[in-house]
Parts: sequence; C-alpha cells; structure tokens
Amino acid sequence: MRASVLYAYVAWACFLLFFGASFVQAQDVQPQDQEAQAGDLQPQQGTDAEASPTGAGGALGADYVIGPEDILTLDVMNVPELKETVRVENDGTIPVRLLGHVKAAGLTTAQLRTDLEKAWGESYLEDPKVTVFIREFHAQPISVIGAVAKPGLYQLTGPRTLIEVISLAGGLGTRGANQPGRFLSVTRKGGFDDLQLTEGMEQTAPDQIEIDLKELVQTRDPALNMKMKPFDIVNVTKAGIVYVIGAVGKPGGFVMEDRERVTVLQALSMAGGVTAFAKKSGARIVRQGENGSRQEIPVDLGKVVKGTGEDVEMSANDILIVPDNTAKYWGMRGVDTAISALTAAVIYGRGF
Repeated sequence: MRASVLYAYVAWACFLLFFGASFVQAQDVQPQDQEAQAGDLQPQQGTDAEASPTGAGGALGADYVIGPEDILTLDVMNVPELKETVRVENDGTIPVRLLGHVKAAGLTTAQLRTDLEKAWGESYLEDPKVTVFIREFHAQPISVIGAVAKPGLYQLTGPRTLIEVISLAGGLGTRGANQPGRFLSVTRKGGFDDLQLTEGMEQTAPDQIEIDLKELVQTRDPALNMKMKPFDIVNVTKAGIVYVIGAVGKPGGFVMEDRERVTVLQALSMAGGVTAFAKKSGARIVRQGENGSRQEIPVDLGKVVKGTGEDVEMSANDILIVPDNTAKYWGMRGVDTAISALTAAVIYGRGF
C-alpha cells in the first residue's frame, strides 16, 4: 500500500516538473513569434521593408516618376560601402559615389536602377545588382480642398484617378457645413489641351473644369474619372445652406446637399412647417447680393400652400423669415444676428 502511494507521488511530481519546463519554454518563445508576425504584417513606411524584391523601388513607387526633392536610398548587393540615401537636387540629378552626379528626375526607379548598374558595371563592379528605394515622395504634389474629410497636400506616388485622389483625402465630407455640393472643380497648370470634354463636365476657364460630382460617384464614368497630374488642385464644393427662421416648427440652417436650389415649400418642409400663429401673408426671403446689398422678396405662404401663389426658388444663403401675428417686424439687425447664430449652429452640427 505504501509503495503504491509513494509511486503515485513520484509520478505526479514528474508530471509537474515536465509541465513547468514546457510552460517556461513556451513563454520564452512566444514573444519572439509575435514580434516576427507583427513585423511581417505591418512593415513601417519609409524603411527597407517596402523595397521591391526586384530592386525596382518601394511598393508604392514602382511606377513613380522621380522628381526634385524626392529622397532615395541606393544599395548595391554585397557592396555595403556604396549604400547611401540621397536627395534629388533641383537640376534633377543625385550625387552617387564613384559616379558623381547622375540624372534621376524623369526616370522610374527601375530605369534609374538600370542606369546605375550599367555605369558601375562599366568601370568599377562586375555585374552589380542595384536596389533603388524611394524613402520619401516630394516631387508630385496634388492639393485636395473643400468638402473632403482630410483636406491637404498629397503626393501622387503613381497613376491616380480623380476618385482615388479624393479617397486619399479620406473621402467626401459627410455632415454639417462640410457636406459636398453638386460639383467639384479641377484646376490644372497649363490647361486641359489633351482632355476630351464629355457629359457631366464643363470647362469654366482655360485652366479649370467643373465635374458633376453626383454623376461621377454614381457612374464612375472613366471620362469623368480623369487621370490626375502633379500640381492639380481638386476643390469639392460645399453644399449650400438655406435658413428658415421665425414661426416654424424647427428653425435653423438646412443643407441643400446636391441641389443648386430649393423651393419655399421644400424649405418649409425641412423646417417642420409653419406654426399655428404664423402670419403666412407676411413671409419674405432675404437675399444678399454679391456687392453686399440685400433684397427682400415677399412670399404669401397661404397662396403657395394652396397652389395659387408662386413657389419661389431659394438659393444658397437665402433666409426665409416667417413672422407670427404678435411679433414685431424683423429689422436688418435682427437678420444679421439670426444669420450669425444659424451659421454657428450649422458649423457645429446643431439645428438639424
């Protein structure tokens, strides 16, 4: 009996010893495995992790045309002394060890690699294998402004279409005063001599075209989804806002979305309709002209609702004022105050 108990204790102790050793070994190995996996899945931008196996350049820059201010890393297999990082100078050349200044601007990374292999091979090395890696892109900027999520300056790291460039800026804006309107414009230095105009596209100036944004997004027509060029400026227009104040259910500023105009009835609908105390015959639209002047357009809402009066079209920044039977006349100062308050409400996402 005692022998069997002793045997059981010895067996249990051996099991614990084996399990503890295995656990410690697993703890030692696991962090290294996790680190290796993280490194494989998430190479850091601007490091050699992005270099192409063929030496053609960074993953983003295989088709990229090098230009001034770009920063390149040159590396020759088995010759670490020749590895260096250089900036493309304003004359389009880069300083290269043993070779002096070599033309780089206007070439892809693959073309520059071929030129360097030939030049080094002719005088210094036998069958050199060169890698050209673009560490920083600076030569082909494009500006995206207006109703996009992240307006700013972006680099064309290869061929890009208009939709792809908008995606670089985080896509279109989505709410409040940053909501896109009906059109976007593209301004191009040197004009659009090689561009064929199509439906949904209009040339508004020698260096500027206007594109129907709704048509572009819905159809993705290649003729509208044009190829972008360095130094283009893409401006996504912001949607207009109309204001409805006074004796209505929900006074405020209302985004016109992709419409150029809304009618009085449409604006009233967005504002929740008139209240029981509204003076329908005393409504009016206040419109500000380009020179700062103001125009007042009388509107008889009673007749408009019945269909016997004109349903006047409102433009962006128009103010529909619906007085009530007890309120005093809204003076110009009151209109100014209302505009400021409503604009703030729209910008900060309130009043919708």
